[in-house]
Amino acid sequence: MLRSLPRAAPSSAPLRVHPRRIQTNTWHLPAAPCLFEARQGQTRHAGIHAISNPTLAGIEKRWEGMPPQQQADLWMALRDRMKVNWHEMTLQEKKAAYWIAFGPHGPRSLPPPGEGKKIFWYTMLGVGVSGVLFLLIRTQSRPAPKTMNAQYQAMTNEYLKAQRTEPITGVSSEGYTGKGMIQSKPRKGPPPDEDED
Repeated sequence: MLRSLPRAAPSSAPLRVHPRRIQTNTWHLPAAPCLFEARQGQTRHAGIHAISNPTLAGIEKRWEGMPPQQQADLWMALRDRMKVNWHEMTLQEKKAAYWIAFGPHGPRSLPPPGEGKKIFWYTMLGVGVSGVLFLLIRTQSRPAPKTMNAQYQAMTNEYLKAQRTEPITGVSSEGYTGKGMIQSKPRKGPPPDEDED
């Protein structure tokens, strides 16, 4: 398709659109002039001139305060300069290009001083508040159920043995040495009544 487009005229002559039309399904569009070559020539000529040292001086300190449009223009000028032989670039241009590409600004900026301490203390505050809430809820809650003690769970083991529950690997199996259902600490006070629910 690019071969069918007319070539751009020299930069001194005005660009004209060829009257021939390109036909696609139902649309009739005029053939666009090949502006790519004209822009390439302009870029080539613009990239030859070095960027002035006052423009690049102290770029590390000025970059954050520059308007976004000025930042973009400077970066585009440096990018065009980087297209030529790097031996032709000035040391100031090389330093500025490196700093803009990899310097500590924007998302790579260094954290402000004291940010680690602030994060630590806010985290400790959150842990402290959650600990206080936990203790408050525990003091206001009901006591543990009667089944959550070692005596009741030992009685459950005896019941499971009497019923021959899980005779291959469980409590009822021959030579079983595990804890079975016992998972709680022994209860303080009298053992639970068998008649209690």
